Amino acid sequence: MKNLLGRCLLAKKIKPVLPSLREKKRYLVFEIISKKDIKSFSDVSNLIWQSSLSFLGEVETAKAGIWVLPDKWSQKKQKGMIKVNNKYTDNLKTALTLIKSFKRQQIIIKSVGVSGMINKADKKYLAM
Repeated sequence: MKNLLGRCLLAKKIKPVLPSLREKKRYLVFEIISKKDIKSFSDVSNLIWQSSLSFLGEVETAKAGIWVLPDKWSQKKQKGMIKVNNKYTDNLKTALTLIKSFKRQQIIIKSVGVSGMINKADKKYLAM
């Protein structure tokens, strides 16, 4: 009986979501301008999340699908990448510009560019 149940579960595969029904995303590259470098990615991520939550609220932030990509953060260049829903790119840019300080030092978070493909965003905006 146990074997039969296992085969039935393996035989039925879950159908993938059609491309037309998937959430469309954009990759926003940002740069932090400050006197001292921010060393920790978690600090940057928390800063972005707090700003988006205060500007957009919990529901809109969830709809935006904001995801700060940890492997795209460059401590040396102070640049990073955020994945966001295509309808919320302007809202995210606004939330980033509202960030004024971090640990008592003034900072500016500048949007460098937006792309629909992660590879193109990486080559065009992060490689510089």
